Amino acid sequence: MHESTINAIQKTKIAIIGAGFGGLAMAIRLLQQNIHDFVILEKADDVGGTWRENQYPGAACDVQSHMYSLSFAPKSDWSKRYAEACEIFSYIQEITEQFQLKKYCKFEHEVTRAEYDEQRFLWTVSFKEHAPLEAQFVIFASGPLHVPQIPHIKGIENFKGKVFHSSHWDHEYDLTGKRVASIGTGGSAIQYIPEIAKQVKQLYVFQRTAAWVIPRDERQYSSLSQLLFKRSDLFRKIHRARLYWSNESRVVPIVQPQIMKYGQKLAEAFIRFQVKDKNIAKKLTPDYVMGCKRILISNKYFPTFNRKNVELITQGISELTASSIKTKDGHEREIDCLIYGTGFITDPRIYLKHFDCIGVNKQELKQVWKDAPESYYGMSTKGFPNLFQLLGPNTVLGHNSVIFMIESQVNYILQLIQLVDKTQTLAMEVKPEVQDHYNAKVQQQLKGTVWQAGGCASWYQAADGKNFALWPTYTWKYWLETRKVNASDYIFIGQNKTKDKKRLAA
Repeated sequence: MHESTINAIQKTKIAIIGAGFGGLAMAIRLLQQNIHDFVILEKADDVGGTWRENQYPGAACDVQSHMYSLSFAPKSDWSKRYAEACEIFSYIQEITEQFQLKKYCKFEHEVTRAEYDEQRFLWTVSFKEHAPLEAQFVIFASGPLHVPQIPHIKGIENFKGKVFHSSHWDHEYDLTGKRVASIGTGGSAIQYIPEIAKQVKQLYVFQRTAAWVIPRDERQYSSLSQLLFKRSDLFRKIHRARLYWSNESRVVPIVQPQIMKYGQKLAEAFIRFQVKDKNIAKKLTPDYVMGCKRILISNKYFPTFNRKNVELITQGISELTASSIKTKDGHEREIDCLIYGTGFITDPRIYLKHFDCIGVNKQELKQVWKDAPESYYGMSTKGFPNLFQLLGPNTVLGHNSVIFMIESQVNYILQLIQLVDKTQTLAMEVKPEVQDHYNAKVQQQLKGTVWQAGGCASWYQAADGKNFALWPTYTWKYWLETRKVNASDYIFIGQNKTKDKKRLAA
């Protein structure tokens, strides 16, 4: 890289990291408030985030289509109740075009470091292959689950067959007639397993922990419904509201695990009804309270184990050879392909896996969060002025649409930015005592929920069992608490003496 390029520091008021749902939602709301001095920094070559990368067979959303779309950028012609990945990705492309967001995007800008300058009240964002960028505000919109989890298996370097992770599906590789080993039975695996079982010669499904899987509503929207959604905004909003409140009702068994046990009986009956072999059905039945881990939805997963070419394996893997996979019971199975359906990195510091974030007094955010991340409503963190986050600590959901949470956070962050401008200051930071009191309340609310008392370990928890990921109660309570910023929760610093700063988003 030429020295002149390195020294050509880019400047902007707001830097959004990530061009998935969160980043695009933030950008749209900024534009709707006539704020244009921002950039979207994306490590890939296109928008879409999760839905750009996860294009494996059968990929779909487990939240209803009309709830998994932005209320301020609605889509009226969803084809079915639960949209598949390709349709969601198409919707993301549509809103990107509608609001002309690509002109604000800097693609292939992978962030390596973000550092706060306490003297100038600015963030410097550094990249792998581009000149650094200075911004007054930085917004993390990269999501908590995006770095693939690749377990180390003894002998993997000796295996001569095909290997890939579900989020990096190799569509050029033809699975027809192949002997395939699939590791993992999480959200992605239960979707692609039924699809590839139809074409492979033999499928070995390696299960460490069984998952609770409930029926999926596969109904299509009729032409009449789509027409009504398009012609009547009220009809669409009523439908969305019905879905929202139906989802909210799921909190009741979560906060009262004794109620969840009744639903669990139905889920057990669902397994026995769909799986013919009683021994296999037993292996597919979890030994923890439903809801402790993520509840999955599928009508196709369990019947897959009725196929003669599918084998469920619960023995641990010991090693791979050049052409086979061995289990700890000494059994060896010949395979042509290995697929990791093992999800994503779930370390408490997952939010910042690939770059350093340096705040006040040179403290590094991953170190601050080394045990379990904490912030204020998942958006602001003490010691890191003008740094905001979408779907941060304790704001992921186990019962409703995260899009609802994203919208609440986007509006709150927008208020914070406007408040800094209104007070003619340069930066704001959440008060330490405010953040500490909030987190103590969240952890208190989590006590007694199925996530804490369900008898399982999940990615929601840190090593000591602390739940750092999930919002503990109804989402309408989150909306109520964040709909308006309480300025007294923050410290405002730096006097803005030059209102008309020139910004360059080159």
